[in-house]
Amino acid sequence: MAEVRIGVDTTDRELVALLDRRFGYMRAAARIKPNREAVRDEDRKASVIAAAVSDAQARGIPGEVIADIWECLVEGSIAYEFEEWDRSR
Repeated sequence: MAEVRIGVDTTDRELVALLDRRFGYMRAAARIKPNREAVRDEDRKASVIAAAVSDAQARGIPGEVIADIWECLVEGSIAYEFEEWDRSR
C-alpha cells in the first residue's frame, strides 16, 4: 500500500505541475483577448469538457467523473482568466 500511496502522491504533484502550465496559457489568453466578454466562451467550454470525457472513456475512466472535474477546472480557469484580464488592463 505504501508504494501505491507514493505513486498517488507523485501523480498529484505531476498534475499540479500540468495545471500550472495550463494556467500559464490562461494568463496568455487574458493578454491576447481584445475584451473582457471574450474570456467566457461557452462553445469552447463545452468542447473542452466533451474532449476530456471522450478521452477518459477511451481510457476506461468514468466519463461522468471527468466531466465533473473538468467543469470545475474550466470554470476555475475562466475565473482566473477574468482576474488576469482585469489585472493586465
